[in-house]
Amino acid sequence: MNYLSVEHIAKHYGELTLFENLSFSIHKDQKIALIAKNGTGKTSILNMLAGKDEPDTGQIVYRKDIQVAFLAQEPELDDSLTIEAAIFSTKNPTLDIIRAYENALENPEDTEAYQKAFDNMERHQAWDFETQYKQILFQLKLDNLQQHIKTLSGGQKKRLALALALLKKPDLLILDEPTNHLDLEMIEWLETFFAKEQLTLLMVTHDRYFLERVCNEIIELDQGQLYTYKGNYSYYLEKRDARLEQEAIETNKAKQLFKKELEWMRRQPKARTTKSKSRIDDFHDIKHRAHQRRKDHEVQLELNMERLGSKIIELHNLTKSYKDKVILNGFDYTFKKGERIGIIGKNGTGKSTFLNILTQSIKPDAGKVVVGETVNFGYYTQAGIPVKPEQKVIDVIKAYGDYIPLKKGRQISAQQLLERFLFDRKKQYDFVEKLSGGERKRLYLCTVLIQNPNFLILDEPTNDLDIVTLNVLENFLLDFPGCLIVVSHDRYFMDKIVDHLFVFRGNGVIDDFPGNYTDFRAYEDSQEPLVTDAPKKEKKQWKKDSNNALSYNEQKEFKNIESKLKSLEFDKKTLEDEFLNPDLSNEAIQDLSQKLQVVLDTIEEKEMRWLELMEKMEP
Repeated sequence: MNYLSVEHIAKHYGELTLFENLSFSIHKDQKIALIAKNGTGKTSILNMLAGKDEPDTGQIVYRKDIQVAFLAQEPELDDSLTIEAAIFSTKNPTLDIIRAYENALENPEDTEAYQKAFDNMERHQAWDFETQYKQILFQLKLDNLQQHIKTLSGGQKKRLALALALLKKPDLLILDEPTNHLDLEMIEWLETFFAKEQLTLLMVTHDRYFLERVCNEIIELDQGQLYTYKGNYSYYLEKRDARLEQEAIETNKAKQLFKKELEWMRRQPKARTTKSKSRIDDFHDIKHRAHQRRKDHEVQLELNMERLGSKIIELHNLTKSYKDKVILNGFDYTFKKGERIGIIGKNGTGKSTFLNILTQSIKPDAGKVVVGETVNFGYYTQAGIPVKPEQKVIDVIKAYGDYIPLKKGRQISAQQLLERFLFDRKKQYDFVEKLSGGERKRLYLCTVLIQNPNFLILDEPTNDLDIVTLNVLENFLLDFPGCLIVVSHDRYFMDKIVDHLFVFRGNGVIDDFPGNYTDFRAYEDSQEPLVTDAPKKEKKQWKKDSNNALSYNEQKEFKNIESKLKSLEFDKKTLEDEFLNPDLSNEAIQDLSQKLQVVLDTIEEKEMRWLELMEKMEP
């Protein structure tokens, strides 16, 4: 069943053409993700589908009587209302049915109107509306129905907007970055909910695990063209690579044919036959295909990082509370060179507070933070770049200087640096306030890295960044030699980047887990419930097996090493296979050799630790 058809739509902003002549359709039970680079029009398309904007040309045709709900990136809610009042103030068809029934009760003499209202209540199960909205709010951790919206956090507002959308029981649900501002527990609940419910979805999201587990179709907007892939994210990646490879082959063939036809054109006399005129027309088409170029520019990240000294950061007996809410309770930690820590936990457990204490922007109630002399922080916060009225993109970077130092004594101009971050010369003179959400995040990332930090803190760095930029950022961070702390709800990103986790449990309890997020979930799911008498100190006390000489942290480490070794062996084989490419340059061979050596050294280190733990396990 067709729900809507998008027919030849286009959108222009002055001289900028976002897209034109785009067509696609959405059918019942499809769960579609729209993928594109930042600034190419994803949100504009969603706003058109939701009726918040109109295409310059073309049309969007909906099936008659279809119910559509839209979850925006930044929900527009009335701050003066309570959570419950917000539910009853929305345009919800079920509420209209309830109001009609209440009006019918006030006019009992109109039996026909009463019977119609009663039948509608039965048909739409409106009797249970109160139970339904309370159940959804409970699942979304919005228990206080009388709490005013103005007191809600960004994550709570996003969850309330999601509840309002779900309560409409829409035929089609349109979602713009639904996982932004949600904690990991809530994302996993939403993922499970969407996967099992018979909902038709169209979404824009950068969360690759979410894409993988929820969507059954991907629509990609690439170079102004739409491409459809009937499968999940893994299928999309496979088929997209095959498409790009085929396009490259066809372009190469067109170039060869163009050379041949160009020679023929030069030999032709002025008089043309009908046959030769047809060949001339074909020549112009061949020339167009031969000169097609993909604009696959990627963000280029580079740091002139100062070396870290032996003393990095020491945290001594940190304590922090807000009234009765305990954030830290005697927390101790000493950071080592090259640490890559992920921080996870429910919203409100103190993750951002911990980062602000670490960077000394707020003070602990007790304890101290000792920062080494060589440490240079780079702090990417959730707040993003401060937007000043009429400030241009180039002005943001020139505030750090007209020329920026790079590695090996080189330097680069502010204009050249912005080009590396995909802001062309024309875009550099746009106002910051006119940039898309993803473009602002990319500019903000540039301002953080321009300061050449050796201790990098990233608080939700993946929000609003497109998947292409995320891949570049991930590869950069894998090679980053300094210390790294990441707070992120993006599980794919965390799995790829971090080595161990600080798990914020709430009430000052912090667990140091030796592994990435997938390792943590697997371990948590395999364990018996923990003892209920949680200790006052932040380190979690695990129930100990008297028949095993390893502590619980060592048991976790042992399991993690086994899975890590499998991953490293895979990386080793992948690198070794790359050496088989006969077209490798000397520089590429040297780069591969260095990467392979790092993998081999890591394997040796992990194997030695595995043997140490094995010896402890022996009776």
